[in-house]
Amino acid sequence: MSEPSPSSPAEVHAIRTIWSDLDLPGMIDVHTHFMPKSVMDKVWAYFDAAGPLVGRQWPITYRTDEQQRVQTLRDFGVTTFTSMIYPHKPEMAAWLNSWAAEFASHTSDCLRTATFYPEPSAPAYVDAAIESGTSVFKAHIQVGNYSPLDPLLDPVWGSIADAGTPVVIHCGSGPAPGSFTGPEPIAELLQRFPTLTLIIAHMGMPEYADFLDIASRHERIHLDTTMAFTDFAEEMAPFPDDRRAQLADLGHRVLWGSDFPNIPYGYATALRAVTRLDLGDEWLRRVLHHNASDLFGLG
Repeated sequence: MSEPSPSSPAEVHAIRTIWSDLDLPGMIDVHTHFMPKSVMDKVWAYFDAAGPLVGRQWPITYRTDEQQRVQTLRDFGVTTFTSMIYPHKPEMAAWLNSWAAEFASHTSDCLRTATFYPEPSAPAYVDAAIESGTSVFKAHIQVGNYSPLDPLLDPVWGSIADAGTPVVIHCGSGPAPGSFTGPEPIAELLQRFPTLTLIIAHMGMPEYADFLDIASRHERIHLDTTMAFTDFAEEMAPFPDDRRAQLADLGHRVLWGSDFPNIPYGYATALRAVTRLDLGDEWLRRVLHHNASDLFGLG
């Protein structure tokens, strides 16, 4: 089946047909990127140059201005989304958090998002973010090039665990490995902070099996579908067929994520990659909407 052109009326129709046929009120996308324009421009330039953490040609499909990107998600029927932000150096996270708080204040369908970096000031600005209503944190182990076990983060993880705030964490070694990526640091982190609520970005790609096992052992661990199962991802990191049953069993803790707008294909393509897993309508309802609604208390 050929895919409709991105942002076209045909794509909007195709996407809305999928969730409406499931009798859903729309979709919740836990992995979308909105950030200050200066930062987004640099992110897009990095993808354009196929930087080392990207490793291949990666065109940005939805390269439009901020308000058009918000409207595109709304047109698709995304009722709630995030503003995934992440620092790559010290003294950046607090500024990003301030921007994201302002963005969420005038974008009612965006979950207020915050981030952090291993630095002495992190406990204070993370506590402030929690107290002021942050719904979700983003941690990017690969881009930030830091260990989640850094002692500077111990009070951060403690506060987040106590608050029960979910963290979308890019800790798998795809699309290119980092110095601290992989399942081992996360397994140790959960030994230290067993009540953390983590959402493993990209299903833990390419270490799918390891992260599925971690999720099976820890009831507060979720996984997002971001980029997983698409032809683009399968070329470099195929999902193991022998883990389909485990994926089905964990359907109550798998969340829809897209990586919009920084994807090299259309949103409908990503959505169809999940639907063609053929794990049943109820599995899809939970993944596309119900699981995130329950996790974030969206009613």
